[in-house]
Amino acid sequence: MYKKIIYILIMILSVTGVASMASEKKPVFNMISLEGVITSPTAKYIATSIEEANKEGAEGLIVLLDTPGGMDTAMRDIAKSILNAPLPVIVFVYPSGARAASAGVIITTAAHIAAMAPGTNIGAAHPVAIGIGGGGMDKTMSKKIENDAAAYVRSIAKSKGRSEEWVEKAVRKSESITAEEALKLNVIDYVVPDVEKLLTAIDQKVIKLSGGTKKLSTKNAVINNKKMGTRQEILGAISDPNISYLLLLIGLAGLYFELSTPGAILPGVIGGISLLLAFFGLSTLPVNYTGILLIIFGVILFIAEIKVMSHGMLTVGGVISLVMGSLLLFDTTDPALRISLQVLIPA
Repeated sequence: MYKKIIYILIMILSVTGVASMASEKKPVFNMISLEGVITSPTAKYIATSIEEANKEGAEGLIVLLDTPGGMDTAMRDIAKSILNAPLPVIVFVYPSGARAASAGVIITTAAHIAAMAPGTNIGAAHPVAIGIGGGGMDKTMSKKIENDAAAYVRSIAKSKGRSEEWVEKAVRKSESITAEEALKLNVIDYVVPDVEKLLTAIDQKVIKLSGGTKKLSTKNAVINNKKMGTRQEILGAISDPNISYLLLLIGLAGLYFELSTPGAILPGVIGGISLLLAFFGLSTLPVNYTGILLIIFGVILFIAEIKVMSHGMLTVGGVISLVMGSLLLFDTTDPALRISLQVLIPA
């Protein structure tokens, strides 16, 4: 009799324990990586990731950031998505050696929680370094844009309780600081070596969202590492200024060979596809159309050299036109949005 009672009690306790474990739901955090130049496809990727995390019931979204900067319009779209997100967005400048430069400053400032790994840096957010205008801008217009950018980042910093004074310095004076200095100046919230330590640090932190407040629970949290889809990867790659430039050259070279040797077909097909992809990439970047016209004119001169006896003069003109067009192609002083010399010289 006693054995039966003990057996029943053990069964009840076992069932209760299993039910308790099943009811204890572990918090889930989606995590994405944001590397390279900030462009329009990047902004869409962030907005989509926030939407997916919310639909999946995630506790929050962690963004691993490492960027040299990018386009102003894309940066503002990302900041808008983060500021109006229905769940906490945690921006973590990671790993060591990463940076949140230029547009990355505003994205980090807009985060509900901003963290950096040791050995990272943040700063240099002057408007000419986030894809606004080029070298031909007059002083009055440059000052207006600088004032607008300073007011924009100050308003974001104020809403997040971060240093308004430093973010304005980052815009007006292109100031850059280390992770430890950023923490001391109240630019960020934490300096931690990895995601695990970050989750431990933010446990039970109350986050202010656009629709209210939320207390984070990170104990035994599960990290759902989301990889960028193939489509997003392709769009992101095409939007890189160096890739767009190379696709433009390949496209024009394909058309050149097709016109110089009619009937080859393959060069024309490759050229056409490359040009279409190049035009998509260029549409997401601050392009100077004079540069495109000079490059096209250079190719026309190369084709004319085949038909007309010019003793090399047309070829020389084509080379000059191609080089000048390449240098003028992107209308910005931001190195992240210009063609790398390592690509330009071999090309």
